[in-house]
Amino acid sequence: MVAQEVPASSSMAVPHGPSGVRRARHRMRDELTGHGVPDPVIDDAVLVLSELLSNACRHGRPLPEETARPGAEEFEEGDVLAAWEVTPGGRLTVEVTDG
Repeated sequence: MVAQEVPASSSMAVPHGPSGVRRARHRMRDELTGHGVPDPVIDDAVLVLSELLSNACRHGRPLPEETARPGAEEFEEGDVLAAWEVTPGGRLTVEVTDG
């Protein structure tokens, strides 16, 4: 089995504002690197995540606390959710949920 065929997923709460974008980018890069995803794919995924989070902060609203996703660490009212998943076939999806 090739490393990028191993399924991996992660979700995290991100403060609604620029401070959380950097933390999310670093975490995504570290986790995808650890799962053997090629660097060019990681670079593209980090760019997509950064754009989605920036748009959520600029144009969206934070989520109310009751919308926390199971597994999202330390979710507080005023956060947005960032998530990514690598499927067994190697498809990478990135999503950001705001209010």
